[in-house]
Amino acid sequence: MKLTVIGCAGSFPAPDTPCSAYLVEAGGFRLLIDFGTGSLGELQKHLDPGLIDAVIVTHLHADHFFDACGYAVMHRYAPQAPGAPVPLYGPAGVADRIVAAYGGQGELCPASLRDVYDFRELEPGAFALGPLTVTVDRVAHPVETYGVRVEHAGSSLAYTSDSGPCQALESLAAHCDVLLAEASYLEGNENPKDVHLTGKEAGEYATKSGAARLLLTHLVEPWNPRERTLAEAQAAYTGPVEVVRPGEVYEF
Repeated sequence: MKLTVIGCAGSFPAPDTPCSAYLVEAGGFRLLIDFGTGSLGELQKHLDPGLIDAVIVTHLHADHFFDACGYAVMHRYAPQAPGAPVPLYGPAGVADRIVAAYGGQGELCPASLRDVYDFRELEPGAFALGPLTVTVDRVAHPVETYGVRVEHAGSSLAYTSDSGPCQALESLAAHCDVLLAEASYLEGNENPKDVHLTGKEAGEYATKSGAARLLLTHLVEPWNPRERTLAEAQAAYTGPVEVVRPGEVYEF
């Protein structure tokens, strides 16, 4: 399994970092998990976006789905169009939300975007996606949000999406090869409940779940220094841990 970090900024793009988007490749299948603001440009450095086999949008905050709108233009009007609709999985209402963000009804805009996406709504549980086994579960965030586990040929990746502490994170990450965990908050602040993790909390979940490796993402670096987040995680987890950057590739 190969993970390429496309975007990893929390909440809004940084000067050199798009928002959340992660390319997972295994068995010849290409899955994009989240499609955040600015990620479509970075994606083109690594892969022709027309080769994406499926997309999972973990929740409907703009920093996790907004470039699905730009991709709609690329898919619909490319010289080789029309292509087959791309399966896009997301929370309840995902089709209406993306259509509204794209612009809704318009002279050149079929309202449904179903020529671009085969919309499918997520529910907790496991399903096959090409050669992959995908398991999703609700996590602790103000809107309907899913953590994701992807498995292939004995390898496993768990992704927290945006979440405060909850039992689902531990079960999704159980004995995974890589835990890709958000770490938006710092310890010592009065952080809102059920929104995000700190680096320490991410490290604690990596330890409790028996994850072999911890990758920290979704930092809001203008406010929260990566060095402090990393130190918090390392205090709670003794395995390999790092803060990810766009373009980094991990094979496991």
